[in-house]
Amino acid sequence: MHTSVTFKRLDSSDALKSYVQKKVDRFDKMLESPGEANVVLSVEKIRHIAEITLTCDRLKIHAKEESENMYSSIDTLMDKIAAQIKKNKEKVRRHMSGDKSSIKDSEITLTPPEASEHSSGPEVIMEAINVKPIDIDDAVEELNSGKDNFFVFNNARTERVNVLYRRRDGKLGLIQPS
Repeated sequence: MHTSVTFKRLDSSDALKSYVQKKVDRFDKMLESPGEANVVLSVEKIRHIAEITLTCDRLKIHAKEESENMYSSIDTLMDKIAAQIKKNKEKVRRHMSGDKSSIKDSEITLTPPEASEHSSGPEVIMEAINVKPIDIDDAVEELNSGKDNFFVFNNARTERVNVLYRRRDGKLGLIQPS
């Protein structure tokens, strides 16, 4: 792994460079391809700040840590980076295996109108609608004649499903797929 160490408001030290290099080389085993690490070590008053940007293929990780000792800042920073790499690998593994639980944490269950069981989640009632091909002017008449606030129809000109709805300000809105 290519590692560059930059010092800000701190004297360059071979001991710190080799310590950082030794810690960063651990990540070669965790990553699938060679990466690049840019480490910035700086001192502000009594705070010792270690910051790293790690790039590898599609993975880009950035972390920052500060403490009263530079070595402890580096150690804590490397632990953060290791945790982020593990988290990313687990996410990719779950995605590749087909488990999509990371995409949605909670699901909304659709309940057909016949089912009368009460569930703990939000209840959504499904209704079948007849989407007929009509012109926009006819859809406006249909919306005005009914009690609903919207009307779904198949636009005769574009042959796509559109939604005509009544806005809060009293005007009509039209939703068309792009």
